[in-house]
Amino acid sequence: MKVILSEQAAPPPELTDDPRFTGLYEAARALQPRTVALRRQLHKHPEQGLDLPRSQAAVLHALEGLDLRITTGKACSSVTAVLDGGRDGPAVLLRGDMDALPLQEDSGLQFSSEIPGAMHACGHDTHVAMLASAARLLHSRRDALAGKVVFMFQPGEEGHHGARYMIHEGLLEAAESPVTKAFALHITSTAPSGVVCCRPGAIMAAADAFGVRVIGKGGHGAMPHDAVDPVPAAAAMVAALHTMLSRRVSAFEPAVLTVGRITAGTTTNIIPETAELEGTLRTLTEPTRKALHEQVTTICEHIAAAYGCRAQLEIRPGYPATVNDEAVAGRVIDLAGSVLGPRHGALMPNPLMASEDFSYILQRVPGALAFLGACPPGMTPEDAPPNHSNRVHFDESALAHGVATYAAFALDALR
Repeated sequence: MKVILSEQAAPPPELTDDPRFTGLYEAARALQPRTVALRRQLHKHPEQGLDLPRSQAAVLHALEGLDLRITTGKACSSVTAVLDGGRDGPAVLLRGDMDALPLQEDSGLQFSSEIPGAMHACGHDTHVAMLASAARLLHSRRDALAGKVVFMFQPGEEGHHGARYMIHEGLLEAAESPVTKAFALHITSTAPSGVVCCRPGAIMAAADAFGVRVIGKGGHGAMPHDAVDPVPAAAAMVAALHTMLSRRVSAFEPAVLTVGRITAGTTTNIIPETAELEGTLRTLTEPTRKALHEQVTTICEHIAAAYGCRAQLEIRPGYPATVNDEAVAGRVIDLAGSVLGPRHGALMPNPLMASEDFSYILQRVPGALAFLGACPPGMTPEDAPPNHSNRVHFDESALAHGVATYAAFALDALR
């Protein structure tokens, strides 16, 4: 996950004179021991998928003592907490996702994962910790809020559609007031520490998976004329699918197709009956997404027929594109600059082709997802192990920047 900025940002915050945000960063810094402790607790005990009982319990413990209306999920281990402000008004939603990845950690951190084959390699532990501290910070300033804040602690972001489960269970109705804005931060090791990076429009891609089973007729490797070999058909499909992007999609429309697995056969002198391939397709707009689904199907079926084979094809839709509201995204950059210093809010010129299920929220509520840089000390964004690496680690000092940004977003939206 490589985040490219329009310009480099300076590391030290330059605090704002705006009275709404006076002392906000200092308050976030004061909460840093809590934030780091919760982050490390979660990091040592990562959980995957939708069922995260230990993570859920840690969140509930972190919110103890705050006057929040808390509900937990039925279909997943979610936590929804509502803070009532000092005056009536609409609601804003802040999200932190909680789940880890199936990966053996090799970061060398003193608080490395104690669970074999599981690791917080995408930084969701930091998201939870920042959001819990933001809840505590906003609770102390609740009289300044004309409305309500919904804190969304979400499991199952890594391919399990956790946000969709929470929506179905009433997340957007939890405040009993309309949710008018939504915001999420995603940490990244490949951007300067403490910098909040955002962009209007599509910021992350829709991600769909496809699988093709090519069916021929098995036989002896010495007599291919007596068989129908699915291997050349599968190989032709790989080449044609990659060519498709440059011939069916505008050069000005980003799209990525990768065939990540191709398997066939058992030994050298047997022509197998079947060959299989699987891949991923990533797009930024729904029209291109739909058109490429149709093209993948057409190409694979026709190539199979040309080789005397049949193709069984499945396209498994993933998350839709994450599309930021233009006004909200611009406001996030301005707020980061105002609260953290003028060069701490950065414009991302290009989207990332990874995917995010915060997209389900942004389909229903104007809002934005932004990236928080946390490049480790002594490294550059170019050299740092990226998110989803077994060696990734983050500069924990950036967590205070994230807490302050979460809080500033709510204070600004409910001013």
